[in-house]
Amino acid sequence: MRFAYFGFPHIGGTYSVFRHLHAGLAPHGIDLRWLGYGPAAHRAANGAYFRSQQDLGLVAGRPDDDDRAGTEAMIEAIEREGFDGVFVNVAADRVQTNCIRYLPSRILRVMIVHNITPGTYAAALAIRDHVHATVGVSDRIRADLVSRHGFDDGRTMVIPNGIEAADVARSPRGGGEEALRLLFLGRIDDQAKGVLWLPRILQEIPDPVTLTVTGDGPDFARFKRSCDGTAGFVRCLGAVAPTSVGALLAEHDVLIMPSRFEGFPVTLVEAMAAGCVPVASLLRGVTDMAVQDGRNGRLFPVGDVKAAAQAVIGLARDRAALARMSGQASATARELFGVGLMADRYRALLDRVAEARPAIAAPIDLARWRFPPGLRDGLRTYLPTPVKNGLRMLRERYA
Repeated sequence: MRFAYFGFPHIGGTYSVFRHLHAGLAPHGIDLRWLGYGPAAHRAANGAYFRSQQDLGLVAGRPDDDDRAGTEAMIEAIEREGFDGVFVNVAADRVQTNCIRYLPSRILRVMIVHNITPGTYAAALAIRDHVHATVGVSDRIRADLVSRHGFDDGRTMVIPNGIEAADVARSPRGGGEEALRLLFLGRIDDQAKGVLWLPRILQEIPDPVTLTVTGDGPDFARFKRSCDGTAGFVRCLGAVAPTSVGALLAEHDVLIMPSRFEGFPVTLVEAMAAGCVPVASLLRGVTDMAVQDGRNGRLFPVGDVKAAAQAVIGLARDRAALARMSGQASATARELFGVGLMADRYRALLDRVAEARPAIAAPIDLARWRFPPGLRDGLRTYLPTPVKNGLRMLRERYA
């Protein structure tokens, strides 16, 4: 079987899933290829940075295609390349998400939902009736889709994102009394990742600690300004290559993740596999799938900088607890979230869907192309960011 995975090479969780699935499904006779669209996909396909990934996929259409032309180019590429089915990362790109509604009936289609935001759920609902199966990458996503958005219980499953544990070396933690080494690894985006809480967390910690911040994003400049007064304690490395992540994790004691929302963060599990103890926001059905508070990491209420600081202080002052949690974190990640287990679950899903295809909506004629509700901007789009952030925090703390 030959499947297209909607997306293109980039530094991020959805492409990490592709790399792992590509390798994990190949022994089962499933050839998985990325299929991109748009200017960023063309840059990735022709640039030097992702040269090793360029032969694993292709780009549809031209960089200047409008949305409808892009849809037509995607469908033409799927037909030309003889793909039997597709994976769509819902809401990653609205043209690719919408493309699902126009595919020929013979194409198997699986939706992967990577986040817990209302916008992501609205996009998933827009194509719900046009896919044979839906994968939520966390328990929370599946529960929300089934209970709140009418997704079929039997066609909606959980497959957590996996890691290649063999690529992550574990280093012992907790042996010394030097400053605790904290690491933030991810997109520098306060709306999702809560990065502007990091300096406030540091201010609540009297013990010697250092913080390394790696990544890039829209709030990088704001974050650096917010770190005034922390010279010597915070270093910003900017974006790092995926090949450097293992070494970074090995050099740090604690991964700090003050996110407002996630789907199922690969970074969290990679850190745990390396023995880097997570101190993360409690996102029900997401971070607590991997982190058991006090056993293999620490969880704190979203936005509670004092609780986050207390978790770090506890690890800084009790290095035996740090060492114990480090070992438990590594064991959890390697036993429960390996890429082989993820690939086996996807293979079983594809076998089941191929053998007994559920009925889905008929393809829509391209002459009637449009973006449906859920893929257009809604009222929530126009809410000020502080309002949306406040609503998210209330939902996570009290829902």
